[in-house]
Amino acid sequence: MSQHTFIIDESDCPKGPSAYAAVEINLRDFIDLGQFPIHELGNPKRQALIDHAREGLEAFGCAHIPNFLTTAAVETMRAEAMRIIDKARPADAKINPYLTADDDSLPQDHPKRTFTKRTSSFINSDELEANSLLRKIYDSDVMVHFISECLNVGPIYRWADPLGRNPYSVMHNGDYFPWHFDGNDFTVSLLVQESESGGDFEYCPNIRTAERENFDGVKAVLQGERDSVKVLKLREGDLQIFRGRYSLHRVTPTKGSRPRIIALPTYVTDPYHVNRPHHAKAFYGRAMPIHVERERTRLDGLTD
Repeated sequence: MSQHTFIIDESDCPKGPSAYAAVEINLRDFIDLGQFPIHELGNPKRQALIDHAREGLEAFGCAHIPNFLTTAAVETMRAEAMRIIDKARPADAKINPYLTADDDSLPQDHPKRTFTKRTSSFINSDELEANSLLRKIYDSDVMVHFISECLNVGPIYRWADPLGRNPYSVMHNGDYFPWHFDGNDFTVSLLVQESESGGDFEYCPNIRTAERENFDGVKAVLQGERDSVKVLKLREGDLQIFRGRYSLHRVTPTKGSRPRIIALPTYVTDPYHVNRPHHAKAFYGRAMPIHVERERTRLDGLTD
């Protein structure tokens, strides 16, 4: 994937008032506010970040801001993930891109009948430590507003799903997260540890829409077609904003003794929405009462 480099003019920028509460999460715990003044609505640097993100989403279906997290924040989040990594629920199951059961009424080569083994793990959101920096990042109103403006979508909400709202994804040596669509609207990724090799993020931007599943296009990718595939090699501290409900995506197999760890704070346009029970079981190992109580047909009607 061709990428344009994001550069902010380092000249002095006027300081504007924050639009947020005086008592709020300390943003300096995780970002350099001189470089990324996401709290100052009138700051040209903030607008440049938003413009850059929107351009990336429009051109590539994905926004990428390198070095968004400070080195100290990356180290803090990595340390937390490693302390609780034994709580990661390892997957050992075959999934199709929609995380649904097999449907033998369809042709054998239909995307719904194409199953691939997934071996990556999640440290579910309810396993995070009480003072987790990932929790603070996710709970920051400033971050919610900033992500909303980058997406040019609003209002957006923190996800009500208690397991998937802000987990860590963990991939050990040889793990693979095959092609799939997300059940939520969009995901923010913050890489906190790279694998020694592999672990590339690959995606097909907007391969389906709310009105069109495009099973033929999905099938072509599953069978090895690469023309529509973009590749993004994330680095530690990078921020990625991605519309995973409409873009088929995967993470290539990782190699080496160092696990790939990525934080996935997730936002939605429907504050009531959570994963369907089968989706929660496939990703997070279990379904909770809320997944059953709130199961309902999606407004877009897409398969998931």
